[in-house]
Amino acid sequence: MFTGIIEEIGQVTSLQTTSNGKRLTVTCQRVLEGTQLGDSIAVNGVCITVVTLTPTSFQGDVMEVTLRKSNLKNLQVGSKVHLERALNLQTRLGGHMVSGHIDTVIQVSRIQDRQGQFYMTLLIPPGYRKYMIPQGSICLDGVSLTIADLTESHVTVSLIPESKKRTNFTHLRVGDFINLECDLIGKYVENMVKDQEGNSLADYIKYGF
Repeated sequence: MFTGIIEEIGQVTSLQTTSNGKRLTVTCQRVLEGTQLGDSIAVNGVCITVVTLTPTSFQGDVMEVTLRKSNLKNLQVGSKVHLERALNLQTRLGGHMVSGHIDTVIQVSRIQDRQGQFYMTLLIPPGYRKYMIPQGSICLDGVSLTIADLTESHVTVSLIPESKKRTNFTHLRVGDFINLECDLIGKYVENMVKDQEGNSLADYIKYGF
C-alpha cells in the first residue's frame, strides 16, 4: 500500500522487452534508502516489485496487462517518473490509501495556473464517474489529490505550489494521458452491496431503490 505522497522523481535509464512485458531501470536516490529485493515501489502510481538493486538504481518488471492499462507503455529512456516506497505501520498517512493497482488512464483536457495555484481538468473515462465524489480523493500518476470540482464528464484537481514543485505535472500538456486509481474504499463498497442480479450501489442510487 501507498499514500500517494511522492518521495522523489526518478529517471528511466533502460527499457528491455521481456517475454511478458518490459523490464525498466530507474535511477534515483531517496527511495533506495532501506529498500531490499522484493520490496514494492510505486512508479507513476503503479506498484512495481524490485528485482535488481544497485546503489543508484532499481529494476522492475511491468507485465503486459499493466502496460495496456497504464501510461508506463509510453515511457522512454530519459522519462521522469514519480516514485514512492510502500508504506509501513509507522508512516504518517499524508495522502490516502493507494493500492498501486491502476484502473485506467485519464486524459488531460485543460490546464490552468491561477495566481500560483495549478488546476488540471481531466475527461472521466466511461464507467468511472461513480467512484468520484466532491472533495473526495483521487490518485493521478501516483499523486494523492483532492477533487476540487466534479461534473458528469470531467474532474478537476488543484495543486498547491509545493505539490507542483515535487511532481512532473508542470510538464503535462492537454491531450496527455496519466494513470488513474480511484478511491479503493468506494470500489470495495460497490462490490459488497451488489445483489444477486448484479445491481450495484450506483444503480440503487440512480433508480431510487
